[in-house]
Amino acid sequence: MSNLVEGRTGEWEVVIGLEVHAQVSTSAKLFSGAPTAFGADPNANVSLVDAAMPGMLPVINQECVRQAIRTGLGLNAEINLFSVFDRKNYFYADLPQGYQISQLYHPIVGEGQLLIEADEKAGIPEDKVIGIERIHVEQDAGKLMHDQHPTMSYVDLNRSGVALMEIVSKPDIRSPEEASAYVSKLRTILRYLGTCGGDMEKGQLRADVNVSVCKPGAYEKFRETGDFKHLGTRCEIKNVNSLRFIMQAIEYEAQRQVDILEEGGTIDQETRLFDANAGVTRSMRSKEEAHDYRYFPDPDLLPLVLEDSFIADLKANLPELPAEKRKRFVEELGLSEYDASVLAADKDRADYFEKVLEGRDPKLAANWVNNELFGRLNKEGLGITESPVSPEQLGGIVSLIMDKTISGKIAKDVFEIVWAEGGDPAQIVEDRGMKQVTDTGAIEKVIDDLIAANPEQAEKVKEKPKTMGWFVGQVMKEMGGKANPQAVNEILAKKLLG
Repeated sequence: MSNLVEGRTGEWEVVIGLEVHAQVSTSAKLFSGAPTAFGADPNANVSLVDAAMPGMLPVINQECVRQAIRTGLGLNAEINLFSVFDRKNYFYADLPQGYQISQLYHPIVGEGQLLIEADEKAGIPEDKVIGIERIHVEQDAGKLMHDQHPTMSYVDLNRSGVALMEIVSKPDIRSPEEASAYVSKLRTILRYLGTCGGDMEKGQLRADVNVSVCKPGAYEKFRETGDFKHLGTRCEIKNVNSLRFIMQAIEYEAQRQVDILEEGGTIDQETRLFDANAGVTRSMRSKEEAHDYRYFPDPDLLPLVLEDSFIADLKANLPELPAEKRKRFVEELGLSEYDASVLAADKDRADYFEKVLEGRDPKLAANWVNNELFGRLNKEGLGITESPVSPEQLGGIVSLIMDKTISGKIAKDVFEIVWAEGGDPAQIVEDRGMKQVTDTGAIEKVIDDLIAANPEQAEKVKEKPKTMGWFVGQVMKEMGGKANPQAVNEILAKKLLG
């Protein structure tokens, strides 16, 4: 699906804004010392503050502030030296206080941007910059469980008070494919920064998806005037927790809105949920505006005032980010743009590759990681962190190829042994007699015998040099794949082609 939606009366354009909720990577919650570990027993990670016991006051977790600022810096965003925590008032059974501590008027991070790269296969024809409106810090609510009892709902407050960064995009996203690429790239940056684990299955990253449709040309009027009336009425789809679901939700919701408008109806501004099983969005409640929440500065928390030196220190110690790493792989290591992009696209992949690389040929190391390792992992349905072959083991195989202890063919056999059984590649080669034969005398004897036994084939090579491959294959077969390929080719060329 592009940014165009087909209707009975013509084409419509889809406009998308995303509010990504990223759980801050810290060991304690935003306003209490309760742990944030995933998978704890229900209500095991709850302090008196999280449970909203009378008289309990929030105390800001400095590490959450640091992580939010580092995220802003990683997204080239403005860091606000003055920010304020507000109370967002609403009642829900998993929100003990009856309000959420968030930020509305003075967020900690202002405008930034994120570049999504062109990917023809993914439906993104060219690079595009997506604007980021703001990042504010807020506390998460608990979790209601409706399937534990036939007549009652249970509540687990382990997530209550966990720090979230709400990363709000501008309405610059124009297709489901762009939305997926944006969240994927954002997740990669957060992982590189170490500010969010990004595991959507564990609830560490989820998105509220805002969708509206308009006639072609209306979006350009919005860009000129800044008036949102040109974009049509938006609906917000809450808590979508996978890239595939984000795309499906946008596709369904855009078509739903077009169908309503073409039948003469109007779009109600509302909050909706995505039913992943049915692939549809369903109405949840009418969409509230800011004034409905009666925001006001939290009287228990002073404004957050930061110093320039604090920001500068965090900026100076940021890690190398994906774009910088990809550029270094190309310029310093001589890798192709494709190989560099694949390796830098995921922090775990990049870390694995750089361990394999240590003191070794970059292109050979990249080839083994990108092709042999990733190919096998994909076949087995495994992630890089689940690889049975460690980077030290794979690096050992690369070293054995580089010093000509084994050939590339033997290396694949060694890789299979390490994958299935583990062990030190060098010791495996030694114990199993897998070293390649570099003794030119032994190779020459095999070649002489083959030429003597196949004179017609030898004559054919003189007429068509490309047929020399038959002899190469026979030599490798006779020597159990252990002959040095370079030596075999050189000796054959000398004897058959002169």
